[in-house]
Amino acid sequence: MSPWLLGFLMFILYPMAASLYFSFTKYDLLSSPVPVGLDNYVFMFTKDPLFWQAIRNTLWIIAFGVPLRIVLAIATAWLLTRPRRGVRVYRTVFFLPSMAPPVATALAFVFLLNPATGPVNQLLSHAGLRNPPLWFYSPTWSKPALLLLALWGIGDAMIIFLAGLLDVPQQLYEAADIEGATGWQKFVHITLPMITPVIFFSLIIGIIEGFQFFTEAYVTSFTTSGQRSGAASALGSPEGSLLFYSVYLFQQGFSSFKMGYASALAWILFVITMLCTVLVMKTSNRWVHYQGGAFR
Repeated sequence: MSPWLLGFLMFILYPMAASLYFSFTKYDLLSSPVPVGLDNYVFMFTKDPLFWQAIRNTLWIIAFGVPLRIVLAIATAWLLTRPRRGVRVYRTVFFLPSMAPPVATALAFVFLLNPATGPVNQLLSHAGLRNPPLWFYSPTWSKPALLLLALWGIGDAMIIFLAGLLDVPQQLYEAADIEGATGWQKFVHITLPMITPVIFFSLIIGIIEGFQFFTEAYVTSFTTSGQRSGAASALGSPEGSLLFYSVYLFQQGFSSFKMGYASALAWILFVITMLCTVLVMKTSNRWVHYQGGAFR
């Protein structure tokens, strides 16, 4: 176990302890840390409006993105249990988008959703829409556009739900058919309860990934705004609508060199993520059903 223990101490435990110490200091990476007590945390909660804006944006992407991702993944997986011919090809096609690098995917969507030259708006214009959305260039449409980007690669979740659907005992469906149950009744009373462990897993992972949402927001924001202005403050544009928590943390730590404040942000992120995870796990006793026959 010594290699694992050494790696854990060097790359996990020590960085966590160091960041906790730096969170109580003023540290710019160039000079020695200066202890400031709770000043970073007090400033964060009382005097930093961007902190609350980043929280709101992050909660928005979690509130809309996680449920939609689960619903679309279930629907796609259910459709892929129907075909008898070419099913492997269909599964591969739906899974491939999730293998695309996030940076490449974000750049592709910036091109597709370009309000002036993008093919999506051109199609909408040809369809009769006079004022197509500005997408990543509009504070109203930037987060929905980012949500479309995030939902495009649901292949990884689809594979998990596909395994869950194929694991549902067939005798339950046969018994329901004998009783004259409809397709919707079988889905609600058999399929959905039997895949609740998979839903629970996807919900937990989705919440954790939502709080760490970074790459797509960073690339789209920088590409559409920061590249023109050349300023780090452009991150999160337009008008701060893409300023997610991880983007703001990166901006404070590696653009503004406020590593002490960034460490405080990181620990608050850890606490919020942990609380949300524990809350979901506590409520799972009421709705997660395992094949053993009991709710746990």
